Amino acid sequence: MKLTEIRKSLLVSVWFVFLTFPILVIKVNTIEHTINWRWKNMIWVAVISFFGSWVWRYFQTNKEAGASIGNRLFGNRPMAAIRSILGMETTTKDGVVRESNPRMQIALYGCLLAAGLALPFIDQYQTTILTTALMYVILGLGLNIAVGLAGLLHLGYVAFYAVGAYTYALLNIHYGIGFWTAIPIGGFFAAIFGIALGVPVLRLRGDYLAIVTLGFGEIVRIVLENWNAFSYGPSGIAQIPKPGLFGMELTSQQGLTYIYYLTIGLAVLAVFATYRVQNSRIGRALMAMREDEIACQAMGIDITRTKLTAFSLSATWAGIAGVFFAAKTSFINPQSFTFMESAIILSIVVLGGMGSILGVIIGALILILMPEYLREVGNYRMLIFGASMVIMMVFRPKGIIANVRKIYRIDAETTGR
Repeated sequence: MKLTEIRKSLLVSVWFVFLTFPILVIKVNTIEHTINWRWKNMIWVAVISFFGSWVWRYFQTNKEAGASIGNRLFGNRPMAAIRSILGMETTTKDGVVRESNPRMQIALYGCLLAAGLALPFIDQYQTTILTTALMYVILGLGLNIAVGLAGLLHLGYVAFYAVGAYTYALLNIHYGIGFWTAIPIGGFFAAIFGIALGVPVLRLRGDYLAIVTLGFGEIVRIVLENWNAFSYGPSGIAQIPKPGLFGMELTSQQGLTYIYYLTIGLAVLAVFATYRVQNSRIGRALMAMREDEIACQAMGIDITRTKLTAFSLSATWAGIAGVFFAAKTSFINPQSFTFMESAIILSIVVLGGMGSILGVIIGALILILMPEYLREVGNYRMLIFGASMVIMMVFRPKGIIANVRKIYRIDAETTGR
């Protein structure tokens, strides 16, 4: 450790002590009119900020030097094994180097699925929060089509989520339509709204597209909140029926387990469908449009149709997830579909890795489960959560699992050519 690095870390430590001194050190007792000086807190802040600053600079230096943090901590062989498990790179017998390892990915998905299927027999609380996390996995995979594959920055995605939820609730109230019938209808109506949003924004890109989609999400929420005759306003809709199982009456615990397994099934279907889209002609057109719209159009790809396809496919999954959300909670109101939900879903895609299916799954599990498991630390849980997100995006700006482009490289030594 260089002396200059120690000096910089000491300055950071002093600065943090100065900033937190009035909050963490001084405590005023208004009843006895006394001041309690909590010097122990100041020492903790100084020590933690000093070592935190030093570790940060150490990793930043290694990053700038081109060294992998994982290799520094665990060595080359364990990190190579992890990359193989996550499907980042593999070499075939014919000497072709590909960026994915299908067998290892299938094995990893199988392990995750087996663990998920066994969870309800272990802990009901874990089942409840994991059901919510799986819904965000579905939402993240849906948004990944528009943002990760097509490169369309979408900040109003929660609007399609609301369309699916209110479609099921309103159709059940007025026409007695059940859960299973409402699933395709909710997805269809969400796709229609996706196309309706896509038509006016065909010529918009980047920040301008983000602003318009943000406005669209807020318009949907405000309409639902103020159109009392249609959506029951801020009071929301209660007593939404849960999904049935061949007419059998289920207890609350059985119903929760049933919805959990249904959500697992939908998440598996979403993973499969997204994978098929990603490796289809539509997926390649979306990725080409993301890279360069002008070149994409010059190659004969219909930009209008491709963009509308991205919006509609992305919205469909949000609508289906909305039907599941309404069935799970049995109550919805406009406050369930605020901009914060859109921000969380977008964060899942960015944190996991735009365009990466496995990355979105991991990102959703981290973003949804981590605040729950940090409840034991009380008021500090969101501070820890936010700091971990900042550190993650500094050292992994492309996400947990970056979507590496497919590379086919012939090894001359292996092929003998």
